[in-house]
Order: sequence, then C-alpha cells, then structure tokens
Amino acid sequence: MRFVFKQYTMHKAFLLVLMIFYNGLSSNAASSSVEARPKVVNIGALLSFDSSIGKVAKVAVEAAVDDVNRDQSVLGATKLQLNMRDTNYSGYMSMLGALSLMGSEVVAIIGPQFSVTAHFLSLIANELQVPLLSFAATDPTLSSPQYPFFVRTTHSDAFQMAAIADIVDYYGWRAVIAIYVDDDHGRNGIAALGDKLAQKRCKISYKAPFSPNMDQPNEISDVLYEVALMESRIIVLHAYPDTGLEVLKEARHLRMMGAGYVWIVTDWLSTKIDTYSPHLTEAMDDIQGVITLRMYAPDSQQKTKFAFGWSNLTSRNATGGAFGLNTYGLYAYDTVWLLAYAIDAFLNQKGNLSFSYHPGLSELQRENLHADAFKIFREGNWLLHSISQVNFTGLTGSIYFSDGNLVHPAYEVINVIETGFKRVGYWSNYSGLSVEPPEKLYTKPPSNSSQQLSSVIWPGQTVQGKRLRIGVPNRVFYHEFVSVQGTNVFSGYCIDVFTAAMKLLPYVVPYDFEAFGDGHSNPNTTELLRLISVGRYDAAIGDISITTDRARMVDFTQPFIESGLVVVAPVRKLNSSAWAFLRPFTPMMWLVTAIFFLVTGLVVWILEHRINGDFRGPPRRQIVTILWFSFSTLFFAHKEKTMSTLGRLVLIIWLFVVLVLNSSYIASLTSILTVEQLTSSIKGIESLVTSNEPIGYQRGSFAGNYLINEYKIDKSRLFPLNSAEDCIKALQDGPQKGGVAAVVDEKAYIELLLSSNCEFSIVGQEFSKNGWGFAFPRNSQLALEMSTAILKLSEGGELQRMHDKWLLGSACRSEGTKEDANRLHLTSFWVLFLICGLAFVLALLLYIIKTVRKFAKHRSEELEGSSSRSSPSVLFQAFLSFLDKMEEDVKSRPKRRRTDRRTSNRIIDGTGCASRNSGSSKSAIAALEV
Repeated sequence: MRFVFKQYTMHKAFLLVLMIFYNGLSSNAASSSVEARPKVVNIGALLSFDSSIGKVAKVAVEAAVDDVNRDQSVLGATKLQLNMRDTNYSGYMSMLGALSLMGSEVVAIIGPQFSVTAHFLSLIANELQVPLLSFAATDPTLSSPQYPFFVRTTHSDAFQMAAIADIVDYYGWRAVIAIYVDDDHGRNGIAALGDKLAQKRCKISYKAPFSPNMDQPNEISDVLYEVALMESRIIVLHAYPDTGLEVLKEARHLRMMGAGYVWIVTDWLSTKIDTYSPHLTEAMDDIQGVITLRMYAPDSQQKTKFAFGWSNLTSRNATGGAFGLNTYGLYAYDTVWLLAYAIDAFLNQKGNLSFSYHPGLSELQRENLHADAFKIFREGNWLLHSISQVNFTGLTGSIYFSDGNLVHPAYEVINVIETGFKRVGYWSNYSGLSVEPPEKLYTKPPSNSSQQLSSVIWPGQTVQGKRLRIGVPNRVFYHEFVSVQGTNVFSGYCIDVFTAAMKLLPYVVPYDFEAFGDGHSNPNTTELLRLISVGRYDAAIGDISITTDRARMVDFTQPFIESGLVVVAPVRKLNSSAWAFLRPFTPMMWLVTAIFFLVTGLVVWILEHRINGDFRGPPRRQIVTILWFSFSTLFFAHKEKTMSTLGRLVLIIWLFVVLVLNSSYIASLTSILTVEQLTSSIKGIESLVTSNEPIGYQRGSFAGNYLINEYKIDKSRLFPLNSAEDCIKALQDGPQKGGVAAVVDEKAYIELLLSSNCEFSIVGQEFSKNGWGFAFPRNSQLALEMSTAILKLSEGGELQRMHDKWLLGSACRSEGTKEDANRLHLTSFWVLFLICGLAFVLALLLYIIKTVRKFAKHRSEELEGSSSRSSPSVLFQAFLSFLDKMEEDVKSRPKRRRTDRRTSNRIIDGTGCASRNSGSSKSAIAALEV
C-alpha cells in the first residue's frame, strides 16, 4: 500500500515525532511466520474508562471476549487476547495507546471512542493496515474513502440528523438554532443536519458553537445569551454527555427551558440517562420536556439475557459503583463478535498472521528510534474484506454492511418527563417517523406519507417558564375587533383569532395581554410596534395593518383579514326620472348599439337589393326600408324576408347579438327600478383628491400619512376623528357645518360602520390593498409558526366562523353602491360586437367577389362580337348600373339578345335577293328594329 504520509511535505518530521513519543517501547523480534492456525490473536481497544460510553463499553467488550473464547463454534481453538488502553479523554493518550497496541502486533483495534481521535488514528491505520472498528465515533465524514481502514460498527450521525430533520418537518417548523461542541464531531454533525434540513426546505437560522474543553467559566452562558436574543424557540443541542448537561443546566437557569422553547438533543442524553438514571434526580429537573434520540436495538431473547446479567458484570468489573447499560455498550459487545467472525473467516482463507517492517521507516531505524516496533499487518486488507462480509444477528439486531454502513439505521424518539422518559415513536431511514417498531415496517413497502408520533410534553408544561408580553391596542371604538375591559379582560375578533392560532402550535406558549393606550383616544399603532423592536413587548395583536414601513420594524404573520383603504361619503337617493330607461346603457354603449343597428340594415340591403323585391323601389322607399328593417330586428318584428344565404347568415348573427343586448338591458333596468340607488358628489379617491373638501380619518391609523405621502394631500385638509360617533357627525354635518366631505378608513372598519348607518356608502374602488396581521420581533420563529396556524384556521373554516360571529351585521350592509353600479358598459360586449362586425365584413367581401364575377361575365356577353373597349369611368358606371338592376333582368336580357340575333340571321339567309331588292332589305331591317 502506498505510504499515505508521502502526500505531505513534512512526512518525515511527523514520523520522527511519532518515534519520539514511542521512545522506550519494547519491540519484538523481526517478523516471522506464525503457525497455520494461531492459538492466540491479539486485538486492542482504545477507551476512556471514566466516560459514560467508555465505562460501559469496557465491561461489554471484556464480556464479549470471554463469551467468544468460551464458544468453540466461532474461533475453535484460537483465543482472542484483548489489550486495552485508557485514553482518558485525551487525543495525545489515544495516539500513544494506538502506537503501543500496533507495536504489540494486534490485528485490529476496537475504537477509538471519539471522532476527533479517529481522524488522525485512521491515517496511521491506513499505513500499518490495522483495521479500526469504532462503535462510538459517529462523525459522518469518517465514512470517506480517505479512511479505508476505519470501520464504523454503529450508526453515523448522518442518520441521526436525518431523524431530527424529520421531527422538525413533522411539527411544521421551518428553522432551528444549533448549539454544538466546536470540534470535528460537533461541526461535521451540524453540517449534516443542515443538509438534511435543506432537503425538507428548512434551515439552521443560527449556529452557536462552544469550546469542547470549556476553558472559560462563562462561555456557555455567553452562548445561551446570544441564542436568547435570536428569539427562536427551536434548539438542537449536539454535544458530549458531560458538557451537554452543563448546557441544559445553564439554559434552565436562564429560563430557556420553559414554555415556548423546544429542545431536541442528540443521543448523548439518552446515553447519560441510561448509564446514570438512578443518580440523575437533580439533573432531571433541568431537562424536562426535552426530546432526545436513542439508537434502536430490537427486543430479542439474546438482548434480554445480556441486560439481565448486566448487574453481575458491573459488580465484577466496575470500581466506581454500579451503572446502567446503554446502547453503545450493546454495539461494543457486537463489535467484538463481528471481529471474531471476521478473524475466523480470515484464518480459514489465509491460515496465518504476518507482520513486516514499514519500508518508509528504514531511515528512522538507522537513527535508532525504535522504528522496529511499527509493523505492517501484511494481511490487513484480507481481514478488512472479511469484516465487510460478516453477517450475523447480535444484541442490536442484524449486523452486516451496506455501502460501508450498518444496515437498518433506526432511533427511538424519547420525551424526558418527570424522573424518566417515555418513547413517543421511532425513526428509521426506511419509513421515517412512526409509532410502530421499525422491524414491523420492514415487511411493508416504504412510505413517508404517514409520519406519526405520540403526544409530547414540551418544556414548560411541568415547569413555569418565561411568559410572552402581548401588547393589545386599547381603541375607543370598533370594539368588535378588540375590546379591553378592565385590566385583564380582552375580547373581540382579533383576540379569538390569536388564541385559536396559539392552540394549534405544537407546544404551549404562556402569554399575558397588556393594554396599550389610555382608552380615551386611539393609540398610535406604529409606536406599539416600535416597543416590540426595543423589547418592551414580545408581540402585538389586534387590528394592526401590515404596511411597508411597519414591516421594516417587526415581522408580521400571515394576514387573517383583508382590509384596504376605501372612501365613505354621504349618499342620497336618485330621484325618479322620465329618462330612467336610458340608465342601463352608458352613452358609449347606446352610440355603438345604434351604429350597429344602422350598419346591419345597410349590409342586409346590399346583400338583398339585387334579388329581393322588398329591398327595391325609389330611393326614399329604400332608405325607409333600411331603417325599418334595422330597428324592427330589436323586437324580431321585421316583415321583409331575406333570400340570400349571406343575408341570412348576417341576420342570424345580428339577432343573437340583439337577444343578448335585449336580455341584459331588461335585467339592468329591472335592477335599477327595483333596487334603491344612491349617489354622491364624491365618486372615489380621485375626485376626492382633486377637490378641496376636508377629509376625515381615524386617529392612530396609517391612513393620514398614506394620503399625505401617496396622494400629496395637504395636511390642513385632514381631520383626525376619535370615535365612530365623531365619524358619523362629521359626515352628517358636511363641509358647510364644519364636518368633512368624506372619511378615508380601512374597509373592515367601514363595513362595520355601514352595517347600522345606511345614509353613508363606500364610493369608488378600494385603493390600497393590505391586511391585518400579528406582529413579532424580527426573525421570530413564532411568527412563522403562527402564520401556519392561521392558514390552518382559514382552511378549516374556523376563521370565517369567527368573522361571522363578530362582524356579520344585520341592519344594512353596503358593499359600495355606486351611481353606475348596474350600468352596462361597452367593455362587457366588445367581443360580441367584434364578432358581428367581422361577420358583416366577411359577408360583404364574399358578395362583392361574387358580384364582380357576374358583372364580368355579363359585360363579356354584351360586348360579344365588338372590338371596342370602354373607358374606366364608363365601366364603373356600367358596374353601378349592374348593381342596381334585378338579377333576373340581368340574366334575361342576354337571352333575348341571343334570340333576336338568331332570328335576324334566319331572315337574312332566307332572302337571297336582299342585295338586289333594297325595298325588301329596308323592310327586314325595320322589322328587326321593331
């Protein structure tokens, strides 16, 4: 195998340092061939004996070696010789321990325990070809082809992060905060989490790393203070068991373990609980409501037997008291059996073990730096291949590899409550989240469409946490939206929407309403939102309009009601008029309709004039016929018959247009005469802007600034109004008595006002499109989750039911009646007129083509036998004359001429002496002329 350190320019210096570390270690003689089937095979283990994982793994590994050596069916007469090294949480000690083990001719090393150590030890293992079988190093990047001799006998954190991403997506959260230990284990795990979240269209909104050694006492506090300022409530904690508990303890001290927060913790917490559960009574108070994961091992008789005998194993091997069995202990036990099966398969194929000096260490040998202690396991590749081919059932279930990873990665989803925990579901990469054990789902087709978890008790449901301060505008009127009674009684449509949305959140958020305003004048909504940005309030709810300027200060939820600006003005009834029958159509509509009536009569006259006697006669009679025929089609009472195909086609199309116009006219006229019509001198915002009349608006609303900034209305024309009574009085008085000509306010308010004041009406169109939403601090996760809850209320119909409960008036509801609300405009019929016009043009075009062809034929017959040519003016006059003649007359005249010509020829041929008898010729010619 190529010496990997030659990839680096300072490989010699690195090896020299390794030799100095190892100086003084004893070495064996030069490599020699061993027996065909050795009696003892050396294996090593690198563990931190005092860690939560290491102390359990030490007992499990020793028990597994004993069980393998007792079982003659695995290695037969060959025994495993276990050499352990305590790394004591130190990367330096891990390196020395690995060098020491490799100098003792071990064929494989169980470990290392930590991902950070595994990175550089895997480089050494690559050179010496000694497989590393780690049951605890979960860094996803260790699966890289860069580390071929690193074999992970547990599940990669890539799967654990996929489980967390599915949990985040299951509850509808879109962003999380990641707190993690700042080393390879933490950074690479969180990087994998970011990738998995991106696949779910979620993200990590903020990363908060902390030192693995926590050299500074206040480091965790500083990190959590930064997290608290982010206002996000979904936190993922990826750490080591000991440091992770310190983070949760400090979080509780900072009141970040209360209601409204969600903590998702990687499997280190379940490992800590399983190992020290009876002794964690005080620490359990710090982790109430936390969600954590645990590697899943299916129940089996073999696992139950091992767990039952665990207390005997710990009492025999432990020096610091009894401790529990965690899942890493199960994987450590299975790792020994995996290695035993691989060694057995390897010995059956190769039969011997051999080691040789590394050729790259010859120079170090000459320097007498004990380089002879470092030997290459010559059959390391064979053993590595045997490991990848092992397939057996252990304490953790099926043990075999697929794409370098153990098959069937699965986790339990655990909710920490009271003095223990409850399992709320499972996760597997086969079926996602479920409440059924993964092994039951492996027999079914994979499906991620039915994700499911049991109910969860979130932080704060057992321990009181931080309560949100919700600012509510204390308005003087329109109490149907928000009503503040006393100091703690809040009601109204907006209050109902907020409380209903909060109930749909996947966790409990405690909150208190606080009235903003004195109740005597409307408060300034913009000032309320500013107080959110400075931290006085955690949110604001009520009738708060979403505008561009306000959105720069806070984050708004999805609008729960649409409400743009409208103009309301006094209206009066339209007086009855003798000309009321003209109202259904606009003047332009009347003009176009009249023109088409005349054009229709003219087109039909052109098409029928040459073949239909009803359309002939003196000019005066023909004009009367055209007019009569045109307007009689309105009542389908025309007496003239159409004889041409084109004429009938034109008439059918026009009668259809007349039918539509007639029906629309009758419907509109009926509405005008039966529905009360109101009118006002103000037609909308445009006419209001161009006038000099005073305008009223609600005090505290954004309408005043909007009119000044967008429509350049002078501030002197604007009058703030404090109550609904002020609006009514100002509109009734009008400009002449010190009132206003119109009031500009949001549509939701105006509709409520008009429900009991029918003398006013909305005039013109809504000219500002916006809505109402709840306000939260910038980048607030709660704003996103509340938006989702509001959408659920809308889709379920609950939002409409609350709207009808509070805002459905019963007196008179004006939707903005306008003077021309029921008038018919040309825009409603232009397509119909266009089709009709095209039909007219097409019919005339076909008629002209047909007539020109007939005229050409007729002209050729008239000039038959004549060589003279007519001038264009004569030809045009002849064509006009041809158009005015009946078609039957035109057809019969050539026939008479041909008959007369034949008669003349017979007379001339029967009188051979015509030339001699001039008297007879003259008589014949006279006869012809007669």
